[in-house]
Amino acid sequence: MSSESNSGKPVIGINCDFKAADRNKPGFAYLAAGYFQSIHAAGGIPIVIPPMDDADSLGKILDQVDGFMMIGGADLDPRNDGFMLHSSVRPMDPVRETSDRLLVAEIAERRLPLLAIGAGMQLLNVQQGGNLFLHIKEDLPSAVPHLDPHDPNHRHTLEVEGDSLVGRVFGDGEIRVSSRHHMAIDEVAPGFRVTARCPDGVIEAIESEMMDWFVVGTQFHPECAAASALDVRIFEEFIEGICAAKEQVAKDLRLVA
Repeated sequence: MSSESNSGKPVIGINCDFKAADRNKPGFAYLAAGYFQSIHAAGGIPIVIPPMDDADSLGKILDQVDGFMMIGGADLDPRNDGFMLHSSVRPMDPVRETSDRLLVAEIAERRLPLLAIGAGMQLLNVQQGGNLFLHIKEDLPSAVPHLDPHDPNHRHTLEVEGDSLVGRVFGDGEIRVSSRHHMAIDEVAPGFRVTARCPDGVIEAIESEMMDWFVVGTQFHPECAAASALDVRIFEEFIEGICAAKEQVAKDLRLVA
């Protein structure tokens, strides 16, 4: 049964971050407001999903949504993919990473429409068979800064492929996006293509080439406070793509009937 409401707005699941309890504070889940505000402004209904180490429960939640957004955050732990822990890596809480990995695997299995941002895009790439640079400064020493510890809204330029969702959003001309990462995609997973790079070559967006799976991933952060009106169009394109696919399914069902 469709999870779409009478208003026609698609329901979009969103994972969230997690901070474990310490001696003075309880554990809590949290989410930067820009993520759910951007989905809502684009015409979707955001549903925030707390981290859970329970594939069955996460699957039941995914039964109720029309698409999903994987958010950014701290670093993936490379040891979970068979690599050594680099000194620059600041791993996200393992409670969140465990839940995120279960989510992405199930989302991929279902071919659920997906928008993956920051660490979300990195996890998508790893889960689908790609890999990562663990530290841009060492792996790509000629790269421009992609992280400014004193400026959370650090921006750099972007070069986009015109025949892509990101290309439709930004069009021609110089583009600047908010970027804050020290890890990046190295080898792109099979079934995906690069649709935006920083001029230094660092991958900043990927999109699915698979006919049965609508996916866009951005290493930059279109949800952040420094985002432009063009950045916000990424969320609108995502919601519009989901709605168009659902309309096509409904049309096909009517033809069959």
